[in-house]
Amino acid sequence: MDKKKAIDDTEPGPAPSRGVDRFGFIKPEQSNSPDGLPKGKSIQEREREERRIRKWRKMIGVGGSDWKHYVRRNPHVVKRRIRKGIPDCLRGLVWQLISGSRDLLLLNPGVYETLVIYETSASELEIIRDISRTFPSHIFFQQRHGPGQRSLYNILKAYSVYDRDVGYVQGMGFLAGLLLLYMSEEDAFWLLVALLKGAVHAPMEGLYQAGLPLVQQYLSQFEKLVMEHMPKLGQHFVEEMINPSMYASQWFITVFSYSFPFHLTLRVWDVFLYEGIKVVFQVGLALLRFCHDDLIKLPFEQLLHALRNFPEEATDPDVLLPIAFTFKVSSRLEELQKEYQKGPEGSSETSTSKRHQPLISKTMSRVGSRVISNLISDKK
Repeated sequence: MDKKKAIDDTEPGPAPSRGVDRFGFIKPEQSNSPDGLPKGKSIQEREREERRIRKWRKMIGVGGSDWKHYVRRNPHVVKRRIRKGIPDCLRGLVWQLISGSRDLLLLNPGVYETLVIYETSASELEIIRDISRTFPSHIFFQQRHGPGQRSLYNILKAYSVYDRDVGYVQGMGFLAGLLLLYMSEEDAFWLLVALLKGAVHAPMEGLYQAGLPLVQQYLSQFEKLVMEHMPKLGQHFVEEMINPSMYASQWFITVFSYSFPFHLTLRVWDVFLYEGIKVVFQVGLALLRFCHDDLIKLPFEQLLHALRNFPEEATDPDVLLPIAFTFKVSSRLEELQKEYQKGPEGSSETSTSKRHQPLISKTMSRVGSRVISNLISDKK
């Protein structure tokens, strides 16, 4: 009995006998879903991919030495290439370069090691309890107390010490887990810091603070954008009493790293790290635009299910992202942020927002650090 228990503590649960896709996720039985690339690539396709990688290597330089110079000289080329997708073999390095995390790492030698080894966190037990919920079908995180879970624990514990005001919230696990698949523990930690503290773009720590204030703001902005860009669908949501807190919270909290095909997640993150949070709004609007004609016909229960389970064709990045980039939202998001921060006394509040804001606030406050668990339960 003791011997069996010892084995259970060190070996993965379900053995990946069904094989894994190109990203390391165990394939579901009888799955026909793509893993991001055609099963067989022609010689021409391989040669084209090799040329693309050579262009990226030339743009980056050895270890990223030429990156900043190239971006200053050719910003439009960089933006176009990132939107087309970063080569997977270079993704980890490029993510560090475009997020500003490489600079943070170099400016803080030894800090991560100190946080992991010498500091203690009030969130340690909660982190341990949640570890197995992060990408449970990925081989790197399947082994209980294995290298993947240990690295994820270290990053989340270190951040909870680094920023005790934010501490630990479960949604962080998806961000840290995604980063760990493309870089070392320390690199992933500093990229998480860069995102939450705003090394390049606006800080995201408000997504995880008590009451999730930034989630509330983003949901309010998103609701208005839906009404402006797709008024018929927006009105249908009002009539069916659907608001963004029911389906879009995890889009912002995990930046599409939960419940979406991984090849879409990666392409979204490529652009998100370079262009900022506006991309989450754009992709969200693109999903609704793609499914608009179907969504507008559905009653409440079916509508909510559809908003949490988009069809495979809607999540093809080569189809979805070009739609997303047609939404020009930067200036409007700034305006909506100012309106939101004015509060209810501002006359610009729509009746829809006034109607739903109390519900969103109560929902966010109640869910708190358990928001992802609740979304998982709802999805099932």
